[in-house]
Amino acid sequence: MSKGFFKIEMPGNEPVHEYRLESENQINLKNKLVELKKEVIEIPLIIGGKEVKTGILKDCVSPHNHQHVLARYHVAGEKELKMAIEASLEAKKMWQNMKWEHRAAIFLKAADLLAGPWRDTINAATMLGQSKTAHQAEIDSACELIDFLRFNIYFAQEIYKEQPISKNYEWNRLEYRPLEGFVLAITPFNFTAIGGNLPTAPAMLGNVVNWKPASTAVYSNYYFMKLLQEAGLPDGVINFIPSNGKDINTTVIPDENLAGIHFTGSSQVFDTIWKSVGENISKYRNYPRIVGETGGKDFVFAHNSCDVDALAAGLIRGAYEYQGQKCSAASRAYVPQSIWPELKDKLINDIKDIKIGDVEDFSNYVSAVIDRESFEKIKGYIKYAEAAEDAEIIYGGKCDDTIGYFIEPTIILASNPKFKTMEEEIFGPVLTIYVYNDDNFEQTLQLCEETSPYGLTGAIFAQDRNIIAYMEEKLYYNAGNLYINDKPTGSVVGQQPFGGSRKSGTNDKAGSKLNLLRWVSARTIKESLNPPKSYKYGFMQEK
Repeated sequence: MSKGFFKIEMPGNEPVHEYRLESENQINLKNKLVELKKEVIEIPLIIGGKEVKTGILKDCVSPHNHQHVLARYHVAGEKELKMAIEASLEAKKMWQNMKWEHRAAIFLKAADLLAGPWRDTINAATMLGQSKTAHQAEIDSACELIDFLRFNIYFAQEIYKEQPISKNYEWNRLEYRPLEGFVLAITPFNFTAIGGNLPTAPAMLGNVVNWKPASTAVYSNYYFMKLLQEAGLPDGVINFIPSNGKDINTTVIPDENLAGIHFTGSSQVFDTIWKSVGENISKYRNYPRIVGETGGKDFVFAHNSCDVDALAAGLIRGAYEYQGQKCSAASRAYVPQSIWPELKDKLINDIKDIKIGDVEDFSNYVSAVIDRESFEKIKGYIKYAEAAEDAEIIYGGKCDDTIGYFIEPTIILASNPKFKTMEEEIFGPVLTIYVYNDDNFEQTLQLCEETSPYGLTGAIFAQDRNIIAYMEEKLYYNAGNLYINDKPTGSVVGQQPFGGSRKSGTNDKAGSKLNLLRWVSARTIKESLNPPKSYKYGFMQEK
C-alpha cells in the first residue's frame, strides 16, 4: 500500500455571487425558488443513513408568507433519539479509524458540491425557509458554509502537524484522538452555515455527531444533510434528528456516552444545557466538552472625530441586515451630541429608502422575522418604548403580520443609557441610540462597558488614532470580535474567527483552529529508542 504525507493548501474564501439583474446567477436562483415553492416535501429523520418517519409532523413555512407550507417534517421522540445514539456509536469505530485524508475528501467534496450544483438549492431553501434576501443567503448558506468546510479541513491538518520535540534516544508523538462517545450539535435558525458547521467540524476530527436543527431551519438544514450524503458521508456519522428541546434534555444529554456539545442559540437555553450536564456529571465516561455561542447586545460607539457617513452606513447595515436576527447585530449605539443632528438626518433619509417584503423581490433589503413568537417579542419592545417617558421612537415601529411577520426597521432614541432596549437582547430590526455630551466621552465609554452582560461583538468609530487605541483598551472584555470603523457583523472564516465570552458563550472561535481543538483528545506517546538497562543513576556512585 502506498504511503505519503498528504497536504492540503490553505484555501481562499469562496467568491460572493452578486445576482445582478438578469444575470445568469440571478435567473438560475429565481428558477430554483419557483421550483422549490411548487412542492411540499416530507422531511424524515436520518438515522444510521436510513429515513425514519415518526408520524409526528410539523410544518416548515415561509416567514414572509406564513400561509405557504414548504415542507412537513417528522419529529424525533425518545425512541428515535436513542436509536440515533446507538447508530452514532456503531459508526464510531469505523469513522475514527478511517484515514484522515479520506475523511477530508468527503468534506472537500461537499464544499465543491455546494459551490456548484447544490448552491442554488441551499440558497433558495434558506431564502424561503428563513426569509433571507439573495445576498444574505449567498454570504451565509453558500460562501460561509463552503469556507467552513474547506478551512476546517485545512485547520485539522495543521493540528495534526503539530508535534512535540524529540531528543536523542527518544521519539515523542502527539496523537489527536476524537472524543470518546458522541457529540451533540444543537444549531440555530439564523445561519444555515452554523447549522452545517456545528455537526461537521467535530466530524472532521473523527467524532460522530447527533444533530438537532432549529425547528425554523429544518428545511435548509435537511437539504444540506442530503448534500453530505451525496458527498459520501458514511451512515451514522451524522444523524439528523429534528426534535423538541425537552426530549434532548431528558434523553440525549444524560446519556453516559455524551462527549461534547456544540451549540449556538440563546443564553437561557445554554444555561439550561450546562445545568443539565452538571446534574448528570457523575454518569459520564468523560467530562463533556461544552462549546457554545449564545446571545449578544452588540454596541456601536462613536467618537466626535468619526466619519459620519461611515457611521451611518455601519449602523444601518449592522442593525437591519437580515432583520437584525444576527447575534452580532448592532443593537445599541452611543453617539456624541455634536454629530447627532447630521447622523440623525442621514439615518432617517437612508432608512426611508429601504424596501421591505418578499425575498423573491430582489429589490427588497429586508424581509420578515422568523416566526410569530419572535414577532410578538419584538413588537412588545416597540410598544414598551412607545409608552416610555425616557425614550421615543424616531423612526419605524410598524408591525404587520397579515401576510408575513414584517417589522419596520426601527430607531429608538433613549435619554436613559440603561433603558430596557439598551440592555436586553431583542433579536430584531430595532436599534436604540443614546446621545451623550461630548465632554462625557470617558464616562459614557464606561457605561458601554458595564451596561450589558454579553461580550460578543462591538464597533468603534473614530478617526483619531489615540482615541481608537484608548477605546480599544477600555472595552477590553466587551467584545470577542471588535470592529474599528466598520459594522459589528459579517465575520469571515479564516479572517475574523468568531465568538465572544461573558454571557455570549465560551469564545471558542468558529472559523479557526481554536474551535477544532475542542473536538480532539490528545494522547502523548513517548518511545524510548535506547532504553536504560539499569535502574541506577550516576549520582548514586560513592568512593
